[in-house]
Amino acid sequence: QVRLVESGGGLVQPGGSLRLSCIVSGVTSDHYAIGWLREAPGKGREGVACISSTDDRAYYADSVKGRFTISKDNAKNTVYLQMNNLKPEDTDIYYCAVDTAGLRTPDWALQPIAYGYWGQGTQVTVSS
Repeated sequence: QVRLVESGGGLVQPGGSLRLSCIVSGVTSDHYAIGWLREAPGKGREGVACISSTDDRAYYADSVKGRFTISKDNAKNTVYLQMNNLKPEDTDIYYCAVDTAGLRTPDWALQPIAYGYWGQGTQVTVSS
């Protein structure tokens, strides 16, 4: 049974930083992708960043390139999203998710429909 548990959300001022963590367990595929996606009330889910389980290949949404970094610690089964220079428009619920097909091509890798397993989400609020 796949289980994803996010943590690290909170309230931060514009220009500040947060690091989200996601503990991943129960995935039986040898190759899969772990993504961070976000959703605001009234809006659809948006892929933010994703990384391969077997190497360090990663993709980012244009809106976060240069500000967010996805990384993983395989020994701890944990994936991180380091978010710097946060903006009010980054305010969302952030979800960790798994795509058991592995890291797809860039045009598919951040599509929410590619992800079959989701965590419960963690709220990130950027406000002064």
